[in-house]
Amino acid sequence: MFKRQNELIHTLTDRQMIQQLYLTQLLLAITGLAGSYLFLGGWFVPAEKMNFTFMGLAAGAGAAAAVILLDLVVMRTAPQAWYDDGGINEKLFRSCSIPHIVLMTAIIAFAEEWLFRGVLQTEFGLIAASLFFSILHIRYLSKFLLFIMVTAVSVLIGILFELTDNLLAAVTAHFLIDLVFGIQIRLKYLNRGES
Repeated sequence: MFKRQNELIHTLTDRQMIQQLYLTQLLLAITGLAGSYLFLGGWFVPAEKMNFTFMGLAAGAGAAAAVILLDLVVMRTAPQAWYDDGGINEKLFRSCSIPHIVLMTAIIAFAEEWLFRGVLQTEFGLIAASLFFSILHIRYLSKFLLFIMVTAVSVLIGILFELTDNLLAAVTAHFLIDLVFGIQIRLKYLNRGES
């Protein structure tokens, strides 16, 4: 199954991969709104936990910094084959401008955290939300290290949400993690002279 998925991914252009990403995020956003209505009694209930505070931003930034540093250590010590996602992230970010990466990662963070923290974690708890989050990142199921890392990040963001009771903290952490990795990929391609 994973080999076939990998082959399919390599047939898609960068633009097609980005379109698929936006379609996926739209579906997650719709699922998040529907889940909010079904489980929490209103379309926008998670917005009540979106508190724009310095502490929410700082907590999210601190969690993101910890994840980014841990990832740096893993990338420097583990064999590349252990954390290779088959080129998906490279296809998504290598040809995007920095402003596009900012927009893309903001949409990803908001749509996913609304669903996974704002709806699923609120209704079913941390473990269930983290498992759903990990399963969503199906491409990591065939790579043990990547699966463990995405699950750990999900649990960390879930704990952050529990401790702060602030969806902004979770969105900020997710956004900054994806943003840094996306920009890192883009800069790597620019430094190679590829546009």
